[in-house]
Amino acid sequence: MNKPVLPLTYEQLDHWIESLQPALLAEQFTMSIGILRGGAPLALMVSHAVGTPVAFLRYDRQTRSVAWDSTLPMPPAGAKVLICEDIAGRGFTLSDCVDFLRNHGLEVKTLTGAVDDLSRLQPDYAIDARGYFALFPWERQAYTERYRDDWLRVEAGDAPAMAEDHEYFTYAIDLDGILLPDVPLARYDEDLAAALAERDALLPFDALPGIDLQRVRMIITGRPEADRARTLAWLERHGFGHMQLVMRTPGTHDESPVGAAAHKASAALRGGVTHFVESDPVQALLIAQQAPLLRVIWWDAHTQTGTLVGARAWTGER
Repeated sequence: MNKPVLPLTYEQLDHWIESLQPALLAEQFTMSIGILRGGAPLALMVSHAVGTPVAFLRYDRQTRSVAWDSTLPMPPAGAKVLICEDIAGRGFTLSDCVDFLRNHGLEVKTLTGAVDDLSRLQPDYAIDARGYFALFPWERQAYTERYRDDWLRVEAGDAPAMAEDHEYFTYAIDLDGILLPDVPLARYDEDLAAALAERDALLPFDALPGIDLQRVRMIITGRPEADRARTLAWLERHGFGHMQLVMRTPGTHDESPVGAAAHKASAALRGGVTHFVESDPVQALLIAQQAPLLRVIWWDAHTQTGTLVGARAWTGER
């Protein structure tokens, strides 16, 4: 977990599979087979790209047992199949599943979303993630503190299983525009002291973003560190003092939308959250661009609506 993260989005994986289409068509696979659950999205992408039927295997890591888990029958002996998994890891999942299919007389090739330095098996098709921690969209919760703790307990045999994915969802929220109204920027330019005093006197919104505040791990604000004392006082006064407060360091990130968004994106990733609620639509787009697997929600306090945001850099038409 100390390696730099290589985030792989659904779109990137889809484009990668599409780039393999000529090679996969030439293989004339009878079926694409996904190992549940991480291999299932890739097997479906392959199926859409080259038209193969899709089926699934279920693997039990504790017993190392493999089971056919599909309404479709297993292809006849001699058929060529493509087995799909999210990563060729250091464990036995992929190799045991390959052996299972070969023991049924099938010719097997392998496709994984990533291969890294610890991979036990070298797949026929894979994204090279050596030196990185490949993170897939269906496991964005892997960087939360609770997920890591549970994983270590399961690995040590101290817990029977992981919780459901959604139970690991953890939030960070913006402050101004989320918990309390924004003071117009012009007020700060006109009279800074008066604007800060006005902000300190504001009451929280009656309606907050539709999330369980118990799931909010931290508040990440664009306010500078110099405002920490008065910001903490406001939070304590209105019942939010239990939340971790992360503020902007001006020497690292300036107060521009780009600087504030970079601060919030990096803080959210360091904090191991899965969702971030932002009040400014431009900053929401910039945060989503910088942290592609973070669920970024633009919250409009006036209409009390949230919009899930996604963004990729565009370099113009070629």
